[in-house]
Amino acid sequence: MILADTTVWVDHFRSPNAELKRRLDREEIVMHAFVVGELALGPLPSREKILRYLDALPRLHVALQSEVRQMIEAHALHNRGICLVDAHLVAAVLIHPGTQLWTRDNSLRKIAASLGILLSLP
Repeated sequence: MILADTTVWVDHFRSPNAELKRRLDREEIVMHAFVVGELALGPLPSREKILRYLDALPRLHVALQSEVRQMIEAHALHNRGICLVDAHLVAAVLIHPGTQLWTRDNSLRKIAASLGILLSLP
């Protein structure tokens, strides 16, 4: 499974991404509640339709805050340029073995690569 983060979705809404579409058609994309939340805060084309679609995608469980804090310490993720939402996405992917993270954020890409969870796609 693949968790596409907010950066991937935002770019897709600006200019459709054929790879994301292909992965969606293959049912390989999973969603995280925080990604939907971030997207809901911004401008969306066909807002209601898009949010219903995103809400219908399979979801990863949201990690407990204590789990995220443990992960931050265990992997020395502090002071590496990511925010709490990013840390939650990393934790969710780590909790679900076999899931990879697709992001365009440089700091998050470096962390995901170091943890072996980065999906290298444009």
